[in-house]
Amino acid sequence: MMQQLFDFDHLLAYLTAALLISAFVLLFYNRIFLFREKDQHSNSLTQNKRLALVLQTGNLKLWLYIPPTRHYITLSEEGKYSEEYNPVEFSNFFDRNDFDILQRDIFDMCDGKREMTEVRMKSKEKEGEQQRLYEIKVSINQRDEKGHILSMLGIQHDITDKQERMQSANKLLMRYHTVFNSALVDMIYYDNNGVLRDINEKACAAFNVPNREFVMNGDFLLENNPMFENIDLDRLENTRTSSIVDFKDYQDDRYRLDDFELSGKMYYESTINPIRNEDGELTGVYMAGREITEMVESFHHLQNSVKHLQIANKNIHDYINNINYALRVSDVRLVNYYPDTCTLEMSTNINETQLRLTQLRCIRIGTEPFRKQISCALNRMDRRSASPIELSIETVIRDKQKRQIWLMFNMIPIKNSEGYVERYFGMCRNMTDLVETEQQLAVETKKAQETELLKQSFLTNMSYEIRTPLNTVVGFAELFEAEHDVADEPIFVEEIKRNSNSLLQLVNDILYLSRLDANMIESNKSDVDFSLIFDGHCQLGWSGVNPEVKTIVENPYEHLIVNIDQENLGKVIEKLCNNAAHFTKSGSIRTKYEYRHGELTISIEDTGSGIDEDVLPHIFNRFERNYKMEKYGTGLDLPIVQALVNLMGGSIEMQSEKGKGTTAWVTIPCESKSMEKRRDIIVQQ
Repeated sequence: MMQQLFDFDHLLAYLTAALLISAFVLLFYNRIFLFREKDQHSNSLTQNKRLALVLQTGNLKLWLYIPPTRHYITLSEEGKYSEEYNPVEFSNFFDRNDFDILQRDIFDMCDGKREMTEVRMKSKEKEGEQQRLYEIKVSINQRDEKGHILSMLGIQHDITDKQERMQSANKLLMRYHTVFNSALVDMIYYDNNGVLRDINEKACAAFNVPNREFVMNGDFLLENNPMFENIDLDRLENTRTSSIVDFKDYQDDRYRLDDFELSGKMYYESTINPIRNEDGELTGVYMAGREITEMVESFHHLQNSVKHLQIANKNIHDYINNINYALRVSDVRLVNYYPDTCTLEMSTNINETQLRLTQLRCIRIGTEPFRKQISCALNRMDRRSASPIELSIETVIRDKQKRQIWLMFNMIPIKNSEGYVERYFGMCRNMTDLVETEQQLAVETKKAQETELLKQSFLTNMSYEIRTPLNTVVGFAELFEAEHDVADEPIFVEEIKRNSNSLLQLVNDILYLSRLDANMIESNKSDVDFSLIFDGHCQLGWSGVNPEVKTIVENPYEHLIVNIDQENLGKVIEKLCNNAAHFTKSGSIRTKYEYRHGELTISIEDTGSGIDEDVLPHIFNRFERNYKMEKYGTGLDLPIVQALVNLMGGSIEMQSEKGKGTTAWVTIPCESKSMEKRRDIIVQQ
């Protein structure tokens, strides 16, 4: 029987039945679990929607702090994870100092020193964005089995708008308190029947009330107040009034003005505010006002003063304009010098400074000869000298006509109440036209003097030397009229011609020397190839030389271009060569030149009669004679040569030995532009 009971077929049937029953049970419980999970999800969505609505309404944000990782996780409005930040990234949302306080409190919570914290934090300042204010509450959200904190919940409330509203309300409340508690206005209170019930001290003083108790007996009515007699209490609304009351018009018993000793005219402004209950019935009248009599009278006086001031300002303005016009027309500038700042200010307008100069600029304005004078004047003012400053200078500034401007300064010290020199004030006048006129006058005077000197020099020299050749001409001319041998007539003619030529040369030299004396001969330099013109001037100078005399010209240059006065230097060479030819009857005359170190040196050497040792130091005197009482040429050749050499900035030296000859050296400073020496010196004879 037992063997049948545990037969394999029966056992398989039992197992199949058991599996079917188990599958049914599992399916049943699965449906129950899914139903519950769906119900919980629905409840969760409902709670999340409610949470999102609460967060939106209260300007709230949620975030978690995870102590194990020290990270911050922001939550969305549905409570889901949104973003994760490390402490440095999370701190970028807040002010650094405020975030440090939050961090410190969170660490205290992690150490068990507190269960929660509440802090106020500002957002990080960003250009163009308003800084927000948050109220943050942090509490423990989750712990593990050992009590360690796994997360903290932060509720961040934006209270910026709330804080601004509170501040605005506080400011408004403060204003109202200031107005109502101020004692600078008159305050009066009437009841609904218009009977005076309260008055402050300010109002008592305004209406000359002897004391407050005097008017609190119920006898003083709103309608008897001259300021408010036309007010209808039944229709009264908030009203601003301005009244002008002449108390002499209110002298009857109804106003009782004698009790207050009021007289004259009063200006008064006030605000009347009726007080009504919920039913609109009048319960009282509050009045705030102030007497403005003094202010109105001051205003009227101020208006009159303003009119007088406007007239005075116009007169001053016209006066200033006239001064500015006079300064502009006369080319005069106002000048101020301040020793404290070492600054000079100049202007053609009283109202503004047009030019401000430092000491260095003041000195540099003047030309070189006047800079020392400017420096001395500035030093005197820096030492605060009590004497006036007068100075005329030539400046480096040029006007429209390219003239250097001359300025004349006249300044006086300005002292303060203690006698201390604060500044120097004066005028600066443009003296260019006056100086130019004076210079032109000096030039014309000098020309007149030179002309007169020319005349005197001509007459003196002519009267001194012209008589001998003239008397000779006249004498031989008279011989033609006397008895004479016809064979002598050619001799008479020759003497007349020779002395006439000598007289003509003498007159020309006198005229030329007179022009030199009067500074009428100028030096005009130009670039000249001296190697080409030197020989010509030499040949021209000794054109009348004795045929027995050998003439030599040494020319060491192929070309030599120098900047010289060709005309005057050529005249010097010709006269020296002519003088050498005159005193050399035999032997030779040698001329040569050399350019060295910016100087052109010319030498004329002859083997003539030479010059007396006693006469040589005076050889350049006019009409100097030798031991035979013979003149050197016309007697003016060497003085003319010396004057021309000096005019060109050069020098001349002469060396001579009696009976052996004379050597003359002329040195002229000049600039060489180009030169090329010859390999072999060419000697022209």
